[in-house]
Amino acid sequence: MEPTIYGVTHMRLSRYFLPVLKETPREAQIVSHRYMLQAGMIKQASAGIYSWLPLGFKVLKRIEQIVHEEQQRAGHLPMLMPTLQPAELWQESGRYNDYGREMLRIEDRHGRDMLYGPTNEELITDIFRSHVGSYKELPLTLYHIQWKFRDEVRPRFGVMRGREFFMKDGYNFDLTKEDALHAYNRHLVSYLRTYERMGLKAIPMRADGGPIGGDYTHEFLVLAETGESEVFYDSAVTDLTLGDREVDYDSVAQCQAIFDEWTAPYARTDETHDDALFVEVPEERRRTARGIEVGQIFYFGTKYSDVMGATVDDGKGNKVPVHMGSHGIGVSRLLGAIIEASHDDKGIIWPEGVTPFHCGIVNLKQSDDEADAACESLYDSLTALGLEPLYDDRDERAGAKFGTMDMIGLPWRITVGPRGLKNGVVELTSRRTGESEELPPQEAVAKIARIYEGIA
Repeated sequence: MEPTIYGVTHMRLSRYFLPVLKETPREAQIVSHRYMLQAGMIKQASAGIYSWLPLGFKVLKRIEQIVHEEQQRAGHLPMLMPTLQPAELWQESGRYNDYGREMLRIEDRHGRDMLYGPTNEELITDIFRSHVGSYKELPLTLYHIQWKFRDEVRPRFGVMRGREFFMKDGYNFDLTKEDALHAYNRHLVSYLRTYERMGLKAIPMRADGGPIGGDYTHEFLVLAETGESEVFYDSAVTDLTLGDREVDYDSVAQCQAIFDEWTAPYARTDETHDDALFVEVPEERRRTARGIEVGQIFYFGTKYSDVMGATVDDGKGNKVPVHMGSHGIGVSRLLGAIIEASHDDKGIIWPEGVTPFHCGIVNLKQSDDEADAACESLYDSLTALGLEPLYDDRDERAGAKFGTMDMIGLPWRITVGPRGLKNGVVELTSRRTGESEELPPQEAVAKIARIYEGIA
């Protein structure tokens, strides 16, 4: 895992800004909100609006990077649209009033009606119709990762249901329904790979289109007791994995086969649940649980292209409306979902794919020459391999250092103390299992390097 530009930071805890809270915040109702506040990842600025502090920002950027990589692997093109949009585009599509009071409406100094975008179907359709006129320029999928705003009446659960949120939204433009359904399947496959890289089991479930519209839509839900949706599913779907299989995103047959594989087992949210179909699932595989939505894909045909005039020449002399779909991943919401799915009573347990630092180094006797030198050597060796360790070089008790490492959830910890060094070893501990082993320092480094070698 190569660090992004956002990852170039001071990685010594004495120089890092990590305002860990000892007390449990009263406003936190669920684990992810509590731990994100306690671990110094976020600070509330206003109801449902947060400042992202250095640790939280690092994880947010890790997740964003994975989303970018998997979107581009599928052939989708990144861009960036503004947060503020002209109301006239939404009036043109007829959606300006559909969003009701969730939409934050703004009037600029010239009296023009604007809005803080909750989504971008209108804006992207306007871009498309301004620049694309021929079927030869299709298929086309554009996406961006941008801040959105929906004025939730009761924002709660921290980043899980905030008013301001960071989201990837992508839009496909295709000549025919068949082409657009391939884009739909392609997105489903790319999302499955995205979530697997984050250590999540996200189940695609038949869902309701809501104000975005569309007959074809699936939500991706992570199972968690604190999920806002009741879900019904065949447990066989939780055994599926993409793993390392190679996917040709241009192959209609391969993408369709993966779509069929993941959607054949029954899996629906409460909005689309059908008891008559559910009872056909073998009783021992029927499951009812709670789920956290972390993404959704839609095909809505010509809903926007019809009313906004997004047409292309079909090569036969006809101007035809393009078929469209939209596809979203809640990037900031994913932090909460990952914590809800991966924690214990000591704190967060980050999967290796999204951890802010690859391992922690704990010096049990700060200012001891031998211990200090060993920690510096470990730090330099890991950094030279392109890894990012977090070195706790504070003059604190061992218990306080272990407590901080457990709370912030780094997957691996190397503990260095005079007693172990006399025997030529350090202690390598897994945050997930709690298991420790004693290894010579360079063997510990090599093991950490091997663990991350297979992580894209």
